[in-house]
Amino acid sequence: METLEPILAEHPFFKGMPPELLKLLVGCASNVKFEAGDFISREGQEASEFFIIRQGKVALELFSPTHGAITVETLEDGDVTGWSWLLPPYRSHFDARAVDLTRAIRFDGKCMRAKLEEDHNLGYEMLKRFVRIIAERLSATRIQLLDIYGTRV
Repeated sequence: METLEPILAEHPFFKGMPPELLKLLVGCASNVKFEAGDFISREGQEASEFFIIRQGKVALELFSPTHGAITVETLEDGDVTGWSWLLPPYRSHFDARAVDLTRAIRFDGKCMRAKLEEDHNLGYEMLKRFVRIIAERLSATRIQLLDIYGTRV
């Protein structure tokens, strides 16, 4: 039976991760597919997973009562969506919607949290990788808000 380990090892998010740590993650992973328009996560709902995108596009959106859905960032092959599974209260901060057919690898959040608690080296490796993603999302959100609201003089 073929495992997802070689696919994970080649994904940009896991690039350079020691093989012994990568091996620990495989048990939490599974292949998934989303059709265009499918919601992968909804803002405010329980965040119990994250996804590495293998193929396709995913729009990260915020809802504004005055502007409707605002795309903060569009993710593509090699990107990651979902970091809210890592921090209590485990609620999604964005809607994530497949723009077109999207193939991804899903990681179960409870399984991942258990592995990160069990092996602090793995926890540190993953935290370093997710902090970068959180910072990128914050920056993308800031840029979108500046585009929408601009500066008032």
